[in-house]
Amino acid sequence: MNSATPGVPQVPLLDDDTIAFGEEDNANKQFVHPYIVFFHLIFRCSAIVVYILCGWFSDSFIASFVLVTLLLSADFWTVKNISGRLLVGLRWWNYVDDDGKSHWVFESKQNRINRNESRLFWLGLILCPLIWSGFFIICLLSLKFKWMLLVMIALTLTGANLYGYIKCKFGAKENLKSATTDFVKRQIFANATSFMFTQPAPPTVNPNTGVV
Repeated sequence: MNSATPGVPQVPLLDDDTIAFGEEDNANKQFVHPYIVFFHLIFRCSAIVVYILCGWFSDSFIASFVLVTLLLSADFWTVKNISGRLLVGLRWWNYVDDDGKSHWVFESKQNRINRNESRLFWLGLILCPLIWSGFFIICLLSLKFKWMLLVMIALTLTGANLYGYIKCKFGAKENLKSATTDFVKRQIFANATSFMFTQPAPPTVNPNTGVV
């Protein structure tokens, strides 16, 4: 089901996009879009690796800053415009109306999603901002303010995609806390109902001896 905001123009992801949004075939394969999964993870993982190792190979803060920022920018564009749509059927974007007002749109069309790709998508989307949050705390405690600026850029770019896709997943107007609470309640109720109303299997009787 496509949960786009009413009255919002349906703008294609790319001008030459020939695949309808949410209609990508995900056949019963381990990975339907292996190259998309690769690029979904490679840029953000590379940014973290370069940030950790840059001091070992170069003393230039400017070179390290530019390289990590470029990797983060490539990751932001790839995750926002490509991997989210193909791997999990989600998309968020912005447009400006005739009055000059900016509007944010969160779309969801999860008809046929590959489970392996979905797991890797959310794993990379959630884990990387947590790692950058750890770097921020380290920079704050060690008073490395110039590196803290780079970490804040990383948190902004990775956090924006995380926030956007969570809004797509749970609904643009639905409160995230209440959505999570309702989901947990439904799971507990379903498990309790299954436990209470599931009848135990009758004992098996041997037809030859008549013994249970």
